[in-house]
Amino acid sequence: MNTVEHMQIFSRVAELASFTQAASSMDLPKATVSTAIAQLEATMGTRLLHRTTRKVQLTHDGQAFYERCKDVLADLDELQTMFQLQGEQALRGRVRIDMSSGIARHAVLPQLPALLALHPLLELELSCTERRVDIVREGFDCVLRAGPVQDSSLVARHMGAMRMVNCASPAYLSQRGLPATLADLAKHTLVHYANTLGSKPDGFEYAEAHGLHAIAMHGAITVNNADAYSAACLAGLGIIQVPHLGVKAMLDQGQLVEILPQYRAPDMPLHVVYANRRNVAKRVRVVMDWLAEVLQAHLETPETPHANSSAW
Repeated sequence: MNTVEHMQIFSRVAELASFTQAASSMDLPKATVSTAIAQLEATMGTRLLHRTTRKVQLTHDGQAFYERCKDVLADLDELQTMFQLQGEQALRGRVRIDMSSGIARHAVLPQLPALLALHPLLELELSCTERRVDIVREGFDCVLRAGPVQDSSLVARHMGAMRMVNCASPAYLSQRGLPATLADLAKHTLVHYANTLGSKPDGFEYAEAHGLHAIAMHGAITVNNADAYSAACLAGLGIIQVPHLGVKAMLDQGQLVEILPQYRAPDMPLHVVYANRRNVAKRVRVVMDWLAEVLQAHLETPETPHANSSAW
């Protein structure tokens, strides 16, 4: 039994959390499964599974190895069948993506059924988080990242830019009044957004021909999540500066009102970022191309890059 077969057995045990069920599903003796795992652990030089009388669990190293196993096995499967399957059916395997919840909800998920109908053998794992994930360590094939990309070890494919808007709720404006100038902001509050709670918020940002500016503003609440950001605005807690993509429906329905359109924050660049590998799997390239096509309707010609990444 070779290493690939050991990896296949290990992956099944990890998925089913059971030696017995894995053996049954693969039509193998339980002893063969146990021997394969022991040999794989000896080869890797680490324990991959915690075994008790009640359950089987992945160790920390086992979890990392399992994530890589799934990709390697999918790549091998794609390689072995590349001349057997033709056309769209040839794409199979897992693609793990990370993006903000706002982009996922408003742009990607509504279009996803069409992609999966075209490539029914694809398996997508979609992570929606506002933090900057570690692409390599956490096993992501690609991520959508708003704001500048500073890691030179990654490949960043520019997708376009998201137009920013300033918004407030009708209830908030009825109490505070509609600001017409930057000076009027002294009488208003801002919902602050910070990637890391406890860090200093930037304030109200706006762009002019000679650069980016920020006005310090009072705000009773700071959030680190895109949903909480828009919810705080809807609740009348202050002004927000957010990509138009995320609030278009609320603006159309009158739940939010755009203010100070002449003082918008700079358009926020959006990239699809992936590890600097010589060969990117075909399924990953197809998904990245699809993301670029889907997002094109929501993106604009980029302006001055935004100073900081936001919840998007």
